[in-house]
Amino acid sequence: MLEMMEIGIDNAVAFCMSGKITEGDMSLVLSDAKKKIEQHGNIVLLEKIDSFKGIELSAIVDEFKYIFKVGISNINKAAVITDKKWIERIVNIESKIFKNIEMKCFSTEEQDSAIEFLKNA
Repeated sequence: MLEMMEIGIDNAVAFCMSGKITEGDMSLVLSDAKKKIEQHGNIVLLEKIDSFKGIELSAIVDEFKYIFKVGISNINKAAVITDKKWIERIVNIESKIFKNIEMKCFSTEEQDSAIEFLKNA
């Protein structure tokens, strides 16, 4: 499940993730990203991960369709809030692959710091 969050940054796409991600969840995030890109040109991402129990195949397909249609060049920064070490390792790998996006992990206690990181985009 994904729940959209408001963090006080106009061009931010922010959400809290828990459990399994569905196609409907992915569509919600991707449509918000598309709308904000149209409004602001570039976006920043905040992903708060409480738990992760997988993702539906159809949600992955939607994400790939979006990437091929819109791309990722409009993402300036991504902040991931988690206390899961394995997710931190994945973000570190992704930051090496997607070098144009500044990515950083924060613990759950550092949510305010994550938002400040995104404000300086």
